[in-house]
Amino acid sequence: MKITDVKLYRISIPLRVPFKTALRSVDSVEDVIVEIITDTGERGFGEAPPTGVITGDTTGAIVGAIRDHIAKSIIGMDIDALEDVLQTIQRCIVHNTSAKAAVDMAVWDLYGKLYRIPVHKLLGGARKEITTDITISVNPPEQMAADTRDAIRRGYDCLKVKVGVSPELDVARLSAVRKAAGDDVLIRIDANQAWTPKQAVRILNEMQEKGLKIELVEQPVKAADIEGLKYVTERSYVPVLADESVFSPEDALRIMQMHAADYINIKLMKCGGLYNALKIVSAAEIYGVECMLGCMLEGKVSVNAAVELASAKKIITKIDLDGPVLCREDPVYGGAVFNEKTITVSDAPGMGIEGFENGRLLSI
Repeated sequence: MKITDVKLYRISIPLRVPFKTALRSVDSVEDVIVEIITDTGERGFGEAPPTGVITGDTTGAIVGAIRDHIAKSIIGMDIDALEDVLQTIQRCIVHNTSAKAAVDMAVWDLYGKLYRIPVHKLLGGARKEITTDITISVNPPEQMAADTRDAIRRGYDCLKVKVGVSPELDVARLSAVRKAAGDDVLIRIDANQAWTPKQAVRILNEMQEKGLKIELVEQPVKAADIEGLKYVTERSYVPVLADESVFSPEDALRIMQMHAADYINIKLMKCGGLYNALKIVSAAEIYGVECMLGCMLEGKVSVNAAVELASAKKIITKIDLDGPVLCREDPVYGGAVFNEKTITVSDAPGMGIEGFENGRLLSI
């Protein structure tokens, strides 16, 4: 099974409500879909979101990286030589992790199809069903309370609450969310790098002292401030999850060795796909550090790839793969079934994606 062509598409999917964090506010998913075609007629699918504020990857950068570097490097390669293909994707261009992730997942899709086995079974096959949280965007406290009640009505029992815009309001925001959610719902918060280390410790400890029962805080300080991350981890009543600080297996290993965070968040778009995500998983297994499998604001194709990994490995104990349920519609055929908080992985060969509609073909 040899790679003969790579096609790129632009897809736009409206969100149910605007997605707001300390870093950005968006109304729709605007992703690039990759289709790899082989000489046997099999097609593999991948996807990348332009999340410039986090990864630095814009739509133009993703398209350019795939068109001018990755596609040229892998066309003609045999899918059966999986390691060679995956290494070529990683080495043919530096950075550009989202573009690499999109092509990487399409290659894994084809490899599973070649041997007629689902990717999650290739990787470990730990479980068929996982449970995700759902994101509550940062807004005035009363709006966040209303969004919380809506999430509870839809059956969610774990919320990821965005904070960090006007930090002086964060305790009020969480108080409103906790009151709306009741005591039995898990609440984890995501500051998206918004606080200084001392500010983070003060806010987090105040939240716990008020009985807000925060499960964990995601990336409370700037991504590059590993010492600051460690400072918060050592002094906060709330366990710390490293997210934007982890772009590579080397980043994850450094944080684990320094005990700079309690948990590691793996995102395919930050690490460049399953190839590097598996290295982070292996390190986490050695160090005994539980992981979250997260996503950017992504559509079903790329989140489906994350579901394959999350379903395969037991060290991944926390799931933040709500991208598809935040969307107003689903233009993708096949793959995992997203039934609100419950995600059931596909047993179809590869990653189970059959195709999509309303994609605009891009010149390559």
